[in-house]
Amino acid sequence: MRVCSLLPSATEIAFALGLGDEVVGVTHECDYPPQAKGKPVIVHSAVDSSRLSSSEIDHQVAELLRAGKNLYTIDDEAFTAAAPDVILTQGLCEVCALDYNDVVKASRRLPGKPTIVSLIPHCLADVLDDIVRVGAATQRHREAETLVLKLKRRIEEVRDCAKHPSSFPRVACIEWFDPIYAAGHWVPEMVNLAGGNDGLGLKNEPSAKILWAEVREFQPEILVLMPCGFDVQRATQESKLLEKLEGWNEIPAVKAGNVFAVNGHAYFSRPGPRLVDGLEILAQIVHPEIFPWNPPPDAVHRMFRRGL
Repeated sequence: MRVCSLLPSATEIAFALGLGDEVVGVTHECDYPPQAKGKPVIVHSAVDSSRLSSSEIDHQVAELLRAGKNLYTIDDEAFTAAAPDVILTQGLCEVCALDYNDVVKASRRLPGKPTIVSLIPHCLADVLDDIVRVGAATQRHREAETLVLKLKRRIEEVRDCAKHPSSFPRVACIEWFDPIYAAGHWVPEMVNLAGGNDGLGLKNEPSAKILWAEVREFQPEILVLMPCGFDVQRATQESKLLEKLEGWNEIPAVKAGNVFAVNGHAYFSRPGPRLVDGLEILAQIVHPEIFPWNPPPDAVHRMFRRGL
């Protein structure tokens, strides 16, 4: 079984199912688990986000899309050499990974006829279903069932513990800073499971551009900064864009010291097994009185403490 994974979340799923040795091609962004970084890179990006600010990234992406150009390209030579039996791709977001139609076209140039598995998750249940689908396509049925059962138990544990909190604080999850986007898809569901109230993001819908005035009107008691593709350090650095906005210091979350930069790259943006880690991190942020504070070392940084 030879597997090409054309998006990071699928790579994480494949490795979690014990397919590490069978993965023969990944993307430039596939960095977890660490072994994935040693695999041949099949997909490259036209945008080098490491060298650009949030606004510059948004501008360059918009320009490429307006010009009808691809954000991602397949290395045909490496793709042919990989000779995959199964290709894992997506149909969720043209900004996040290769367009599904481009994958189909590229697969037709291969000597064989690989199976293409397209993942289109919008909620946690979809992510779990995708794990089962990947397991079915790669003959890892039992491993997929075992993994899904473990993840479901962890989700239920958070749900049960946060079922009757003393309050449901208003939580704003910001996925991009310039322009401002409220996190969508599975994130509002995660906030709800953790005992919070997300009044900006749309459950099971794509992340949406919003006005800063909408954030101020919502008056979030907790502000979670999770820019897509950024780790904690980068999220903290880019947050200076928000600090300059009118009324920033009047936001209840800022006044109370409840502003958190999180590793969206690892725990919130990618629809794979680590979303459950993200759920547990959110639970600790939203209700520390219920969930003992014990996030992974690379997961979260509390940016503004009361009195600082």
